[in-house]
Formats: sequence, C-alpha cells, structure tokens
Amino acid sequence: MGEIVVPILLWFAAIGCGLLAGLYFAFSTFVMRALGRIERASGIAAMNAINVDIVRSPFMPLFFGTTLVSAILAALAVFRLGEPGAAAMLAGGVLYAVGMFVVTMIFNVPLNNALAAADPASTEAALLWARYLKEWTFWNHVRTVASTAASALFIAAIAAD
Repeated sequence: MGEIVVPILLWFAAIGCGLLAGLYFAFSTFVMRALGRIERASGIAAMNAINVDIVRSPFMPLFFGTTLVSAILAALAVFRLGEPGAAAMLAGGVLYAVGMFVVTMIFNVPLNNALAAADPASTEAALLWARYLKEWTFWNHVRTVASTAASALFIAAIAAD
C-alpha cells in the first residue's frame, strides 16, 4: 500500500508546493510593489479585499492540504531513513511546514489581521501600511523560497524512488 500512497502524496505535495510558490512569487515580485505605489487607502482596501477573497477560494484547501501532506511525508520519512529519497522527503516536509505554514501563521496572518482592523484614512494606518509592505513582503519572500525548495525536494524524492 505504501508503495502507491507515498508516491501519490509526493506528487500532490510537489504540485501543491509549486502552485503556492508561484502565488507567493507573484506577490513578492510585483503585486506588493504595485499595491505600494497606489494611494494608501486604495492599497489597503485592495489588500484587505484579497485577504477576504483568498480564504473563500480554492487556495485554502490547497494551503491546508499541502501542509498536511507535507507533514505526513516528513513523519513517514523518519521511518524510511536510509531508503532512496527519504532525506529529501523529510527535508521538504519540514521546510514547507516551518518555512511556509509556521511563517504564515506567526507573521503574515497577524499582519493581515492588523491591516483589516485599521481605518485606511487614519495616520495610524499610514504607519501600519508602510510597516506592512516591508514586513509582510519579507515574510512572503521566506514563504516563496520555502515553498519552491520544498517542491524541488519532493521532486528529488520522486526521482530517487
């Protein structure tokens, strides 16, 4: 059974990590810069709209599903150490769970919540928006790199099998 299940989970994780890496890459390379160039209240409103819509989209099942599968693969890899691809599977699972999921929960989500609570026209929002653009984007870069590297590690695990 594991001979079939693990490769399916690896493919799901590799594709899920790749899709999420692409989304994060877009935000890191042009979306956040574009939002930062428009009028502050409009930028805040746009980002808040994105944050509302993303949790109602197919992103969420992919986000949580890829995290769950990555964690399962990391756990399974511990019992398969020494087998071809197990080290890559373990590294990919841990890197994704920590570098994407934990970073999102500890850094990006609280910043999103603070932005949603702010009055876009206030002086406080101006300071928050400047901080948000810098800090949220930095942590998004971390998620981009972690998701991309995890995808590559899962692909390496597939190739090693």
